[in-house]
Amino acid sequence: MEMNIQESGYIEVEHTADWELEVWAPDIERLFEVSARGMYHLAGIILQDKPREIRMFVIDGPDPESMIVNFLSELLFYSEMESLAFDTFDFKKSGNSISAVVEGAGIKSIEKEIKAVTYHNLKIRQGKHGLEVRIIFDV
Repeated sequence: MEMNIQESGYIEVEHTADWELEVWAPDIERLFEVSARGMYHLAGIILQDKPREIRMFVIDGPDPESMIVNFLSELLFYSEMESLAFDTFDFKKSGNSISAVVEGAGIKSIEKEIKAVTYHNLKIRQGKHGLEVRIIFDV
């Protein structure tokens, strides 16, 4: 599915010590996907061509902010523990959880490692581009 840059996207926001990403999308599932793509872009991750890998997991949380932190933290776990990153995302929302099926490959190269996704000033809000969020990463 081709993304329309006007309805979804991300930009790096200048931050004093860590990395900050501003993300926008029309719905929560797309916001998760674009946030993941932006996080990988900030880290300078390049994937190997093959073999392709699929992982499935459920994202829970009491609110959308906790869920996005849990999702991105899960992706960081895979990059650290299995040297995997993902470029294909499929989500199914059900109540306060989202099931994720992600597909990707081994990490060929990474410029800078992200240590953690933070809750600092994290608030998903309705904005001019649909849902918007600023995410700060500890590097």
